Amino acid sequence: MDLEARAHSAHPETLRLWLRLLTCTQLIEKQVRTGLREEFNTTLPRFDLMAQLEREPQGMKMNDLSRRMMVTSGNITPVTDQLVKEGLIERVSLPDDRRAWLIRLTPKGRTQFKKMAKRHETWIVQAFETLSTQEVKNLHTLLGRVKQHSNSYAEST
Repeated sequence: MDLEARAHSAHPETLRLWLRLLTCTQLIEKQVRTGLREEFNTTLPRFDLMAQLEREPQGMKMNDLSRRMMVTSGNITPVTDQLVKEGLIERVSLPDDRRAWLIRLTPKGRTQFKKMAKRHETWIVQAFETLSTQEVKNLHTLLGRVKQHSNSYAEST
């Protein structure tokens, strides 16, 4: 039984909406995970790490990378180690901080990520293809308002 099925008409509409959003997120994420595994023999955490590095061509320190990914350094260290071993990313020592490393995509990693990112985009577009362009814009705007309110609420508590 999925999350939505647990809610019924006695529950507030907002709770049912939340469960619908969560279900959609889980279904789309499952499709992306499957696609990454089947087409690229990789995982979503590896893709996410490479996506962060692709946005910062000069590289990132491990602590900045873990903060941006909202996980601990301990969670990304094994992923980083494997990507280094495969030649997709590299560690570069920092002359001004001998305890820190700069992590960045290698040319091979950048090429591989571009292929994965193109397919990722296709999967996401396909997930929303039943919506019109205007419906996508409206949903984006409405969820933006929820995000803004949630951020404001989180900051005030």
